[in-house]
Amino acid sequence: MRSASGNGFDSSDSFAVSGAAEGTTRLHDIPPSITPSHGDDSHLLSRIASPADVKALAPNELAELCREIRATLLAYGHQHGGHIGSNLGMVEATVALHRVFDSPRDRIVFDVSHQSYVHKMLTGRAAAYLDPDRFSEVTGFTNPDESKHDQFVLGHTGTSISLACGLAKTRDMEGPNSGIGNVIAVIGDGSLSSGVAFEGLNNAAEQGGNLIIVFNDNEMSIAGDFGGMYGPLARLRASGGTAQPNLFNAFGLDYRYVEAGNDVSALVAAFEEVRDIDHPVVVHIHTLKGAGYDGEETHADRQTASASPVSFDSPTGVHPTDNVNHSEPWHSDHCNLSDHEPHEGQCEASHWQNPDAAIGKPDDPRKHYGKMAMAALEPRFAAEPGLVVISPATPGSNGITHEFRERAGAHYVDTGITESHAVAYAAGIARAGGTPVVATTASFFQRAYDQFFQEMSLNRSRVTVLDFLGGLSGSDNTHSGAYDVTMFSNIPGATMLVPTSARDYLADLAWATAPAGSADAPAGPVVIRVPGEAILTAERDATLLPVTGGQIADRPQSTSLPVSVSSASGGISAATVRGTVSVTAQRAGVRHMLDWRVNQTGSQVAIIGLGNAYPLAEQTAAALSDDYGITATVIDPRQCTSLDSDVLESLRDGHQQVITLEDGQLEGGWGEKVTAYYANHHVSDGSRNPRVLNFGAAKEFTDRVSLGELNERYGLTVEQVTEAITRCF
Repeated sequence: MRSASGNGFDSSDSFAVSGAAEGTTRLHDIPPSITPSHGDDSHLLSRIASPADVKALAPNELAELCREIRATLLAYGHQHGGHIGSNLGMVEATVALHRVFDSPRDRIVFDVSHQSYVHKMLTGRAAAYLDPDRFSEVTGFTNPDESKHDQFVLGHTGTSISLACGLAKTRDMEGPNSGIGNVIAVIGDGSLSSGVAFEGLNNAAEQGGNLIIVFNDNEMSIAGDFGGMYGPLARLRASGGTAQPNLFNAFGLDYRYVEAGNDVSALVAAFEEVRDIDHPVVVHIHTLKGAGYDGEETHADRQTASASPVSFDSPTGVHPTDNVNHSEPWHSDHCNLSDHEPHEGQCEASHWQNPDAAIGKPDDPRKHYGKMAMAALEPRFAAEPGLVVISPATPGSNGITHEFRERAGAHYVDTGITESHAVAYAAGIARAGGTPVVATTASFFQRAYDQFFQEMSLNRSRVTVLDFLGGLSGSDNTHSGAYDVTMFSNIPGATMLVPTSARDYLADLAWATAPAGSADAPAGPVVIRVPGEAILTAERDATLLPVTGGQIADRPQSTSLPVSVSSASGGISAATVRGTVSVTAQRAGVRHMLDWRVNQTGSQVAIIGLGNAYPLAEQTAAALSDDYGITATVIDPRQCTSLDSDVLESLRDGHQQVITLEDGQLEGGWGEKVTAYYANHHVSDGSRNPRVLNFGAAKEFTDRVSLGELNERYGLTVEQVTEAITRCF
C-alpha cells in the first residue's frame, strides 16, 4: 500500500538526463500493436514464463518488451488500480535485472515491494496483469507463497538492505553449497528515508562480500522528499554521480551512478558491470515515477509539458517530461491527490491509482475523517504556535490534503517513512510544551512500538495519535489493522479512545489536544482510533442504527468549538457533524472521557459494541426485540483503555448475558477483559454473575479477504450473534 518520501526533479531535454516517460493513461490511445493481450503469442509479454525467457530475447527486443509492460500497467491501473506510478518508473530496471541476474539463485529483494509488479510479470505471473479474470491471483507486494522468485512478504519499507545482508551472510558462511549467488536489494520510491535502511547500509559496509544495492531514485514518492539527505542526492544527480558528500561513500560503500534509469540498454550494461562483484556496491539509478502517464493538464494552475501526443517509437519507449522543479514547498505538483488523474514526474496522485470504477464515489473513511480532523485543527494554528500535525509519509491517504498542507505551513511536518522517528519527534515537541498530532495507518504504527512505550508513554508525553484503518478490513496481510487495539490499549499510561460518530471523534480530538494546563486536559498520550467503514456507512444511513437513529443525548458542556470547514479543506460541511461540537468533558475531565455510554437500558442481555462494531450492537438489539421480544441493553464503551466498573456492576441485576463485539483480534484484545472482570469479581449469588460471550477476530493474518467475508468468518453478523445469544437461554 505505500512507499515513502521522495522528490525534486532536474529538468532536461534529453532522456539521458531526465529519466523521462512515455505512454498515456487512456486505453484507446495505446497503439493496437502493444495493447495488452492474454491470448496472443505475437506479444512478447504473453510469452514470458520465467526470467529465462527474458534472457532469450534479442537485444533489440528488450525495448519492445518494456513498451508492452508499460501498456499493460496503464490498462491494469484503469481496470484494477494499484501502485502503478512506481512500477511505470521501474519497467526498464526490472527487465534489466532479470536480463542480467539469475533469479531465484540470485536473490532479488524489492523494497518497497509495491515496486514489484513488473518483477511478477517476468516471473510467470503476467496473466494476472493481462487477464482481468485473473487480477486477484496476485497481491500488490512480493510474496513467497506466489513464487520462488519472491524472497519475503514485504508491504512496509526500508528493510531490504538488512534482509539482503542476512541472505548474503548465510551465503558467505556456507559457501558454494548455500545455493545463493548474487544478492540484490532494490530500494527506492522514498524507502531510503526509513531509518532501518541506514542501519542496513551501515551493516553492509562492515560485512563486505557480494551485495548489490540498487537505489531507485525517482525523486518522488507519496508527498515529496523531506529531509537533509535529498540535497546531496540532488547534487549527485546533477553531477552525474561525482559530487561530494556522497552518503553511500560515507558509509564506506562502492558507488555507481546511472542517469538513464529508464534506458534498458544502459541498465543492462550497469548491472553486468557489478554482477558477481566481491564487495558491497550501490547502483544509483535515476528514474521517473509514472513514466508512461500522459500528464495532460487537469488543473489550470498545473504546468506540464507532456500533453502532446506520446511517441511509442522513441528508442527508449519513454517520453520526456518537464513536470519537474516546482517552486512550491512540498516538492510535488499541484495535482492534490486526485487518484484517478495521475501523471508522470512529481505527481502525488501517482502513488496510488484508483480504478476507473471508483471515480466519483464518496471519500472512504480515512479521507473523510482525516479531512474532518484537519478542518477542526486548522483554525487553532494562529493562536497555538505549538500545534503541529505530523505525517510519516502518508498524508493524502488519510485526508491531509495538499491545500491543507500549504495553508498549515510550519504546522505540518512530513517526516518520510519514519514512524519510529515521528513518534519520538512528537514526544520531543510535547516535552517542550507543544501539541503534536501524529497521523498514519494502524499497521504502520507497529513500526514505532518501542517509541510508544518509552518516549511517549513512559515519559507521559502529551502526544495525540490518529490511528487510521484500525480494525478489520479487506487489506492485504501486511496492512491489516486488526491488531491495533491489542497494541495500543495495553500500553501503560496511554488512553485509547474509540469514537463511534463524527461528533464524538471531534470531541475526542479536541480533548486530546487541549492546551497544556487546561483543567480537563489528559495527563499523557491519547490514541484515537479513526472511525471505519461501518461507522461512516451508518452516519450516512441512520437506519443502520435502529436503536438510536444516530442521535445521542448531548453531554453537558463547559466550552464549545464551532466546526468550520471550507471547501478547500476537503468539502466537509459543518452540517456533517451537526454544528457545534463539545470540546471538553463534563464532570471530572479524564474520568468522563473514560465513562461508557448506555444508549438503551434493557434486561436479560447487554450488548457492548466497541468502535466499528457498535452498529452491529444496535442491529443485534433490534433483531432481539423484533424476533424474541427481548429489549437488550446497548452500550457504547467509547474507549478500550479501562473497564467502566460502575456499568459492569450495574449489569449484574437483570442481565443473564453480556455480549462484547469488537472488529479486531479477540485474543489479548478488549472483550476478554470484560470476561476476566466478571471471573475475577465473582459474587456468591450465582444469579448475579452474567455469562459473557466475546465476538471478534481470530489471531491470524488475512490477505485481501473482503470485510463481509471476515465478519461471517468471525461470527460478527446479526444472525450469528443473535443465534449465539438465544442458544444460551
